[in-house]
Amino acid sequence: MAYSSRSSKRGALLAGAVAALGLLTACGSQDVHSTPQKVSGTAVPATETSSNSASDATTAAPSTPGGGTPTTTHKPTAAPDDGTGTKAGSAGGRCHTSELRASVGRNNPGAGQENFPVVLTNKSARTCTLHGFPGAAFVNASGSQIGKDPKRESGSPATVTLKPGQSAWAGLTFSNPEVSGAGTGTPAALVVTPPDERDPLQVAWTAGPVPVSGNSSSVFLTGFSPGTGA
Repeated sequence: MAYSSRSSKRGALLAGAVAALGLLTACGSQDVHSTPQKVSGTAVPATETSSNSASDATTAAPSTPGGGTPTTTHKPTAAPDDGTGTKAGSAGGRCHTSELRASVGRNNPGAGQENFPVVLTNKSARTCTLHGFPGAAFVNASGSQIGKDPKRESGSPATVTLKPGQSAWAGLTFSNPEVSGAGTGTPAALVVTPPDERDPLQVAWTAGPVPVSGNSSSVFLTGFSPGTGA
């Protein structure tokens, strides 16, 4: 009888355990669709891929007001200045010594005066201007000046525009030495400097003696006029 009693208790315990296990299994199957519980702890950072993320992508080019990709504007290169305010290769501006050819025209004497046109011709390929008076001096064969610098005639000179091949002239005037009694000298050349220039041009002088000393020995220059003065 004692054995039967213990067997009955073990059967009861076993039946209870099986019932409890079934209950837990049923509860576990119901939690599959329940709201997930929060898990404590720190999240592991995501592993970087071989390509950059969208935020690290190349920055897009700025848009233009009309849309599309902006283009670079290339400004034309300005012509270099030649140091005298005239752009190289440009039209206009004063004529430079290197662009001119000098000559002395035929004498046109009158009333005891000798009158020679000093001519500057534009030999360049651009249009340029002459304004004012030329510089001038008589020199001997060794290049030394004889006589005084010519004086300027009164009056306001005009600006003469010279296209390629065109000329302007200034009058060179002095009293005939045989009439005035001035001391004379025979120059080898006339040195001519264009207005506002420093480099001179030299022209052979073949017109004989000129006044260089004494009374009435002054030589005069006029401003430029269009043409050759012929």
